[in-house]
Amino acid sequence: MKYHVVTLGCQMNMSDSERVISVLDEAGYQWTDNEEEAGVIGILACSVRQKAIDKVYSRIHKWNKWKNNKNLVTFISGCILPDDHEKFLKLFDITFQMKDLPELPKMISSYGITTPTHLNVGIDPHNENIEDFWNVQPHYQSNFEAFIPIQNGCDKFCTYCAVPYTRGREVSRPSKDIIAEVALLVAQGYKSITLLGQNVNSYGLDKKGEELTFPQLLREIGELGKRMNKEFWLYFTSPHPRDMTDEVIEVIAEYPVLGKQIHLPMQSGDDKVLMRMNRKHNMEKYRHIVETIRRIIPQATLFTDVIVGFTGETEEQFENTRKAFDEFKFNMSYTAIYSPRPGATSHRWVDDVPLEEKKRRLHQLTEDLRKHNLPYNESLVGQTVRVLVRGEDRKEGFLTSYTEGKLTIRFACTDKSMIGQFADVKITSASDFSLEGELVEVVASC
Repeated sequence: MKYHVVTLGCQMNMSDSERVISVLDEAGYQWTDNEEEAGVIGILACSVRQKAIDKVYSRIHKWNKWKNNKNLVTFISGCILPDDHEKFLKLFDITFQMKDLPELPKMISSYGITTPTHLNVGIDPHNENIEDFWNVQPHYQSNFEAFIPIQNGCDKFCTYCAVPYTRGREVSRPSKDIIAEVALLVAQGYKSITLLGQNVNSYGLDKKGEELTFPQLLREIGELGKRMNKEFWLYFTSPHPRDMTDEVIEVIAEYPVLGKQIHLPMQSGDDKVLMRMNRKHNMEKYRHIVETIRRIIPQATLFTDVIVGFTGETEEQFENTRKAFDEFKFNMSYTAIYSPRPGATSHRWVDDVPLEEKKRRLHQLTEDLRKHNLPYNESLVGQTVRVLVRGEDRKEGFLTSYTEGKLTIRFACTDKSMIGQFADVKITSASDFSLEGELVEVVASC
């Protein structure tokens, strides 16, 4: 039987989907890119944004209509709030938590029989049996980039966030398994590896004295890179400012394989908004982290996350976020319009910033980012940088790549064999969100 899986949301869901594919392949199901010819269709959902949930409803209504003309089994998992989960029970044939993934083939084969798994509504806050999920060998979607989950769940309870209610409390994956997966990928020639978690730098805090801390984990991977003597870049996302220590930054500076790009979610540049968000950090703390990064790893790029239009955000408070953009000069910001999520604390508060105003603020921050990016990118013109070639660019006759700092560079070349390889590129021109260059050594027929 053929199957198809739709993945929505963040890199964590993308990583989870690699394990879903692996389990179904192992059970004898055959992947198809065409969902219309599939007998089993699944979706990894994301309750973090309403837009993603709207996509789920659109898909399942279409799939359920198909059942009038064909045999079809549908399933759903991923980051799902309890309220959404209960609604999906009536729309999907199978719902399950990701920790129960190894049981999915059994659920599909016994579909039509009521089982405890089908009746299990809500999230297990303790993430019991999550190691059964981690032990599934993923079917990596790329042969040069990979994502490795190192923890599941979240203990921070930001007032706007659904994750603690969709994935439960923080549980750290055994470090020996993480390091073994990194070693396997490096041995197989992977060039870019990203450690995933809701708050990666709180790794190990749930197992104090029994497990490595996050900087210790990074150090072990750094030492692994030395021993294997292979070129690769290791990244992580997302850290929380509250748990970001100087030691983490010092370890990144020490080891060449630890990518010099740091994603540090700010969410707002105003202390009062941060308090309402329950972020447990203020701008003084955030500023210290950024200053430490600039001092210890001056070449590092800095990415962030920001929410505009959070409940009660005034124009003055938004302007403080703009001032933070002026001060920190982020290389990239993933800016989102606030949308209340059922179950999260802020859902009970009045969503009092009009949508049009939220859109204006989003546009303003995008323009601010553009303004700061252009001078930085122009300062790189003439430099030769190491890049990882990722694929064909939208501009015909060009390939696209990114630097160690995850800045996008395209260069003229039509040799697809370079995809997934490192190369040296001299930057010849710059725009606000991208760079263009030429190969320093033509090691391929470009």
